[in-house]
Amino acid sequence: MSTANMSTANMSTPTHAVPHRTSALPILRRTLLDGWRGLVGWALGIIAVLALYLPLYPTLQGPEITELIDQLPAELVQTLGYDDMASGAGYAQASFFGLLGFVLITIASIGWGAAAIAGQEETGRLELTLAHAVGRVQVALESAAALIVKLLLLGGVVFGLLTVMSPAFELDLEPANILATTLAWVGLGALAGTTALAAGALTGRRVWALGAGAAVAVLGHAFDAVGKMNDGLEWLRNLSPFAWAYGSEPLANGVDWGGLGLLWGVSALLVAVAAWALSRRDVLG
Repeated sequence: MSTANMSTANMSTPTHAVPHRTSALPILRRTLLDGWRGLVGWALGIIAVLALYLPLYPTLQGPEITELIDQLPAELVQTLGYDDMASGAGYAQASFFGLLGFVLITIASIGWGAAAIAGQEETGRLELTLAHAVGRVQVALESAAALIVKLLLLGGVVFGLLTVMSPAFELDLEPANILATTLAWVGLGALAGTTALAAGALTGRRVWALGAGAAVAVLGHAFDAVGKMNDGLEWLRNLSPFAWAYGSEPLANGVDWGGLGLLWGVSALLVAVAAWALSRRDVLG
């Protein structure tokens, strides 16, 4: 073929640029990849707490422990859940789910929720993300999804470890009840975290997001405690996410669909608020 014919052929052959392909769920993927070390750290902390407290259960069934609890104020014993320490379900609830486990998951979730939008905005990364044709609603929804995935992974650690440790340390917990309580525990974390996410989307300030999430966790626990100690204020428990999660004692009695529905339903509503707020607020200005 002559040079002229080759030139003509090259000119007549269309050249198609390879389209640029973006990965699916970029915010979710990036958040999980960037935060895996922190997630592992929280999982190790939870494992350490369970490994520290649950093996003590067989040694705490003597009369000395009962006498010690009897010396405490009745209101304090009821608030802390120490009135049922003799059962494996009561002990696991009081030592982990209602105390240190609650503290750990709320701190983790509030930190993740506050960092997702408000933290990204304060560092300037949110503006860069939006400049790459990622929608605001997409940012909010994928940030919430990343939060929930992390919490569910922590829940998986708790469920697996408790299922293994229950027969080993004579707790006699039903796997179905462990699952129900773990979902309630994760739901508590999700509610606190999505509160921080929504506050961050509304204000763009991490400090407000942290404060809002902490307020939900602290007030929820306080409302439950005050409602238990004061018969005239028992109605406060109806406003307490802590009571929604544990009021029916799911570790002993099984799943409470109403409580789970409230926890996860309010969390979903807060995610919708975050998406709406971020879509309307001036981030780039």
